Amino acid sequence: MYYDQGRTMEAIAGELDVSRSTISRMLRDARAEGLVDITLRPPEAHRVGELARRITHQYGVRIHVVPGPPDGDQRDRLTAVVGTAAELLDEMLEPGGTLGVAWGTTVAALLGAVRPRPVPGLRIVQLNGAINVEGTGLTYISTVLARAAERWDATVHQFPVPAFFDYPATREAMWHERSVQRVLETQAQATVAMFSVGAFDAEVPSHVYTHNYLTGADLRSLRADGAVGDVCTVFLRADGTFRDIAMNARGSGTAPDRLARIPRRLLIASGSRKALPLRAALRAGVATDVVIDEHLAAALLALR
Repeated sequence: MYYDQGRTMEAIAGELDVSRSTISRMLRDARAEGLVDITLRPPEAHRVGELARRITHQYGVRIHVVPGPPDGDQRDRLTAVVGTAAELLDEMLEPGGTLGVAWGTTVAALLGAVRPRPVPGLRIVQLNGAINVEGTGLTYISTVLARAAERWDATVHQFPVPAFFDYPATREAMWHERSVQRVLETQAQATVAMFSVGAFDAEVPSHVYTHNYLTGADLRSLRADGAVGDVCTVFLRADGTFRDIAMNARGSGTAPDRLARIPRRLLIASGSRKALPLRAALRAGVATDVVIDEHLAAALLALR
């Protein structure tokens, strides 16, 4: 009468001809004996659940929407997202598997959050080149991959080529080298891939846009070709297409059609300004599993 019908204790006491205190005691005893079980759900649980349901329905991916910390800034939201993604990645890794890693700010943060444990026979392979004109990218990715190898007691297969070649013909020539072909073959054997999306103006800047990888002429070319961001340093248009974007002919990243052959593909992103490249990535079919913050989820669904 109290819980199912929503009646007051006074009304119930009157009908049963007992005191209000008797009804109160009976309700207390019912909880104590387990006849009544009360569950509280924080307000954000329904909110993020609805966002996840809509994104799954629209894009057909397994989605984890992470509530934003109250009063937190974008760095705090990124920390929350990589914490959830680190737990999910840990579940994906199996002995003898191969993990493909695309370097970047978000992925570096995730690798700092994963639980250290040995994964026998695990291989880690770099999915995109990192060298730029100053050479500093090689040091950066080496540090990131060494951290991952230490976490899982894994072996590393680096991809020591530029993120972007000066000429498409140079890349084509390099792709015929046996040392490069071995890395490409290892990439193709990946069982799990982890990566983020890059945006031109993200709240937490994407590494490729802030560390001398792209010249002013490159950025103008990308804008002219309709690029809205990248996955694995392969640039995408808003509709998810990537072919005929001039910069991609010079890039060393794993293209969406190759990514799609990897069984589990974990995309991690944070920040509402990544909504457009995230939508492009989902339209390109690059991810099977996605971890994003609720601000990005709402911005994604608001796109027209």
